[in-house]
Amino acid sequence: MISHFIKKSLSVLALSAGAFTMTMAPAAAEYPEKPVTLVIPLGAGGSHDLNARIITSVIPTYLNQAMIVRLTPGAGGQKGTQEVANSPADGYTLLFSHNYMDMLQQYVDDLPYNPMEDFIPIARVNYAPASVIVHADSPFQTFQELVDYARENPGELSMGHSGNWGAFFVPAAQIMQELELKMNLVPYQGGGPAMQALLSGDSDFSMAFPSAITALKDSGDIRVLASAGTKRIFEDVPTLSEVGVEGDIGYMHRFILAPAGTPPEAVEKLQEAFAQLNEDKTFIRLMGSLGESIDPMTGDEYQVLREEQSVAYEALVNSLTGQ
Repeated sequence: MISHFIKKSLSVLALSAGAFTMTMAPAAAEYPEKPVTLVIPLGAGGSHDLNARIITSVIPTYLNQAMIVRLTPGAGGQKGTQEVANSPADGYTLLFSHNYMDMLQQYVDDLPYNPMEDFIPIARVNYAPASVIVHADSPFQTFQELVDYARENPGELSMGHSGNWGAFFVPAAQIMQELELKMNLVPYQGGGPAMQALLSGDSDFSMAFPSAITALKDSGDIRVLASAGTKRIFEDVPTLSEVGVEGDIGYMHRFILAPAGTPPEAVEKLQEAFAQLNEDKTFIRLMGSLGESIDPMTGDEYQVLREEQSVAYEALVNSLTGQ
């Protein structure tokens, strides 16, 4: 009798302990529970780097975690892109890319990743028009003077750019094709190094986006000869169409990608954070100080545009390479 009572009591205690253990088990942590890394597959000082510094300074308010920039230049952006493609699809490693690197490179290189299958878009931040720039000491006062010299001296002028088939190489090649010019296109590991080459006199001209040139223009270090777009970025600088270069030339979209297979809850949290970021007054002010616009798109909206870009870039590459 006593033995039966003891056995029954022990059973009750065991059940009670099990119930207590279950109620005390820690709840699954909500994403994100640690800092998120934003990989930029380009060098320091370029427009992506400058934009990212503003993004990562404000978005922790809405993500509830820090976002850390990691610059991984190399192979025309492929090194950093592959790093993210090979990262765990857990939402903690993201890619800050652009349309030329994302959708055009697949038609000129044998990539170690598939951009359409290995990534999903989180959000487009904005898009920017490129400008043709020279050093303040350059003899070229206008875009037409640059063109005239290039036409009279084929192959003599050099242009520093951010990488083959990148954001400046492509519009430069399009301009050369349309105006029947021959110039040397010299690749650097990103827009920042290309800008340094221009400022040090290693190249005759270059291209850059508003975030990288506004302060240099205001300080008198560079001269802007022409800018992409249908509207003037700077009141005293003509658009490419005004100087005789027609067509959709010189636009770069900046956007965030995550590895394919990232959990839906992480994707949703990231998309919500970027949507809130776009409404943040500090973010808007800081982007304005760079001369950058804010033109957000959701991941789904940008995916539609990615697919359209893929088709258009295949045709463009075929046109530029004569294939």
